[in-house]
Amino acid sequence: MTAGALTGGRWRWAGPGCGFRPATEPPGLHVIDSWLVSDGRVRAFGMHAERFGAACSELFALPWAHTATFLCAAMTQIPSRGRWFPRVELVAQGGEPHFQLWVRPAPPRGKTVRLWISDKPDLRHRPTVKGTDLNYLLELRRLAVTEGADEALIVSPDRRVREGSTTSILWWRGNTLCVPPLSANLLAGVTRALLLDAVSTRGLRVATESPTPTELDGLEVWAVNALHGIRPVAEWIGTSIETGPATRAARWNAYLDGLAVPHPADRLARGDLIPTPFERKQADANSASPPQSTEFRA
Repeated sequence: MTAGALTGGRWRWAGPGCGFRPATEPPGLHVIDSWLVSDGRVRAFGMHAERFGAACSELFALPWAHTATFLCAAMTQIPSRGRWFPRVELVAQGGEPHFQLWVRPAPPRGKTVRLWISDKPDLRHRPTVKGTDLNYLLELRRLAVTEGADEALIVSPDRRVREGSTTSILWWRGNTLCVPPLSANLLAGVTRALLLDAVSTRGLRVATESPTPTELDGLEVWAVNALHGIRPVAEWIGTSIETGPATRAARWNAYLDGLAVPHPADRLARGDLIPTPFERKQADANSASPPQSTEFRA
């Protein structure tokens, strides 16, 4: 990050060596990704970069080297002080793809979340690509807010838990951390992946389940994403579902916070952060000191 970092707004990348120019609302948004940058530190940037690059390749056959050059240029523009939630975008105008960067201040971190279960069918076209169905997901969340909730829960046609409109959903059943199975209907959440890896390497069990919301009655349920980390569900709006005590969230949030490292834009430029296209890297996670396993038994 440089002294000449962009201070806010949306910017279109003009190409290698050409910098950024002011941009308007994207005319045709196809792919996005976002992550929290706090005083120049970020968690699991490589995993966000991989997910964004894979989607750009899938939809527009963009080579990883081109996407990586953009990501490096974009990340040098994030201010090194304060809390930011930058969004990188792939837009199409006249059939041609363009990269954009939206430099956004990060909203306050939420401590808990109130869930509203959508009664609408899942109408997403590409659930595994972050950005394609953004307008639909924003509308779902708007409906949730009108019902007094913070987040909408998306369910399958047979009412099985999928994910939130902006979050992955996880829950504890005893000492087992449970998640819906990844499929064509779920986004591969970065925070979800970090937690599953950390839990499994600490001797706790991870399991996949496909429950209905009522089968989560009395359990500690988490809604997780890059912005807020873990928010335990404090209320199921409009239902009789009871929430369980959130006994684990604070400790695992502290673990996630410990994964943040100085923003690695220079490493991306050198090519050593992600040396091959879309190879999953856990370097950020592995660089943090693991917590004592006894802290995470309960």
